[in-house]
Amino acid sequence: MQITENIKKEILKFIKQNKKADLILTYLFYVEKKFNLKPVLFAREKVIYQSLDKLIERLEKEGKLFRETEIKIQFGQQNVNSETKKIYICPFTGKVFGDNTHPNPQDAIYDWVSKCPENRERVGGGVRVKRFYVSEDPEIIKKYITKRKEPITKTVYSSVLSGKLYNSKKSIIDDFKKHSVKHLTLFEVQNQNRFEIEENFLKFIQEQLTEDKIKTFVEAISKFKEFEPYLEKWLK
Repeated sequence: MQITENIKKEILKFIKQNKKADLILTYLFYVEKKFNLKPVLFAREKVIYQSLDKLIERLEKEGKLFRETEIKIQFGQQNVNSETKKIYICPFTGKVFGDNTHPNPQDAIYDWVSKCPENRERVGGGVRVKRFYVSEDPEIIKKYITKRKEPITKTVYSSVLSGKLYNSKKSIIDDFKKHSVKHLTLFEVQNQNRFEIEENFLKFIQEQLTEDKIKTFVEAISKFKEFEPYLEKWLK
């Protein structure tokens, strides 16, 4: 177990900033830095993952992050302008209501799809389904501002978590990173019992938290005089 100069400085800085840091907390900080760990909690599933990249990779693989879909963009000027922040879209005709161009856009889209002749989807009793899209993605909203000579169909992406439409996969991933996860330290991960730890990550933590490895860590930092006062306190 080698302590590089850079990690040594990181550990010293950590200890000075956290006066109550004990041996285990300091060791976990070292492991976090050594392996460049960046644990995240995915609150929806109540599961902690080793990193955001690993979580996104799994969700993409299982089709739980986004889905590809199509929207229709109608001929002519839509009820959208440069100040519009949110739109409601009819999937059957492309009719759109904007949050700043209609007093009650959500009521309007409900009313529209319930009477839309192109809506051939039915539920019990032959009632038309009131299905529509919602988007706050500026790139999608822009597409409804420009007048077009003929209706077009555009491929976009819907978030599995929120159901909202986005112009690209990147926009969905960026929104997911911003609103759907919480970053944790390795100590917080190890010291909690409310959430499940992803299987491979849990196995990794268990492999690191052994008496032999902690002992080796102590031997490694004891070679630096800067750690002497802290070691004396920890080993009492």
